[in-house]
Amino acid sequence: MRILNHDKDRDARCGVPEVVYGEGKSAGDLIEISESFLACSGRVIVTRVDDEKAAKVLQSVEGKGLQIVHNIKGRVLVVRRKDFKKGDTAGVVGIITAGTSDIPVAEEAAAIAEELGCSVKREYDVGIAGIHRVFSALERMGSVNACIVAAGMEGALPSVVAGLVAAPVIAVPTSVGYGTAERGRTALYTMLNSCTPLAVVNIDNGYGAAVLAYKMIRSCGTVNR
Repeated sequence: MRILNHDKDRDARCGVPEVVYGEGKSAGDLIEISESFLACSGRVIVTRVDDEKAAKVLQSVEGKGLQIVHNIKGRVLVVRRKDFKKGDTAGVVGIITAGTSDIPVAEEAAAIAEELGCSVKREYDVGIAGIHRVFSALERMGSVNACIVAAGMEGALPSVVAGLVAAPVIAVPTSVGYGTAERGRTALYTMLNSCTPLAVVNIDNGYGAAVLAYKMIRSCGTVNR
């Protein structure tokens, strides 16, 4: 017996729709959930969905005239009815990674931020091992309303960025690094102990960082809904 309790009012209540966490769910579960979301809300957003499950979900909606956005690196799948209208925003989210190994987490954040209506500026592989890269990356990025910084290893990059920009910085520790990196715990502790003010989300939580960035922008009145 399948149990599905879709939170249809979350977008109206919280300003952000319910998002489906795909890891641990079968392809059959995701197909059923997607059908429910599309019928009730006109859109389904699934995170942490591997290529095999994504292919089965896409096969189930093939030929139905739906809009598909599949961020393979970020493992995010979005399916929308063609008449679905996203909220508008003038907000811009900057997303920075310390290394290329952090890109999957960053792309999860990017996919969610874009689906919530934000514009995204990316600067990847600018870690502090070559700290000169940080300055040129921030110069290219220009003005943003919020900045998400993903880093593993020792996790120092968000503190550096927070000391250089006016926008709020959201730090995402990633499970990248050798033994004592402790699957992201070392980066997490570094970020929590930052001497520059920043927000910190859970290890590898690109989704949470994107939602927090969006809510920050929305609370400042940038978002038009």
